[in-house]
Amino acid sequence: MRALIQRVKSAQVHVDGELISECRAGVLVLICAMQGDTDDMPAKLAAKISKLRIFKDDAGRMNRSVVDIGGEALVVSQFTLAADTSRGNRPGFSAAAAPQDGERLYEAFAAELGAFIPTQTGQFGADMAVSLVNDGPVTIWMDTDA
Repeated sequence: MRALIQRVKSAQVHVDGELISECRAGVLVLICAMQGDTDDMPAKLAAKISKLRIFKDDAGRMNRSVVDIGGEALVVSQFTLAADTSRGNRPGFSAAAAPQDGERLYEAFAAELGAFIPTQTGQFGADMAVSLVNDGPVTIWMDTDA
């Protein structure tokens, strides 16, 4: 699985102009299931992200996790994280998991992260408008294969 984690002051998802989910201070996680991903990956990735020390402590150093600050999460499916741009100018997405596998792993990831912190989700497969107030900015890329 691939994840792009952004430290946020807030984030929202709209579908067809209507707010469907939001979070306050915490993380926006854009997540993509890849071909070959296994059922144990969502739990491992959620645990890692929940412990990722990307929030400032009293000394101003990134030493606290989203759990430590009592933060929240907004998890959004993002198959374009699987983009292959090595040939030509049009990205290919064949490395992404099939939609039914992608949705299952996405939902499992959100549920696993929800065991650590309050977690909201986007709508799998929908055309979403995602807005955020990036805090820092801090943006971290994670891949379970790396």
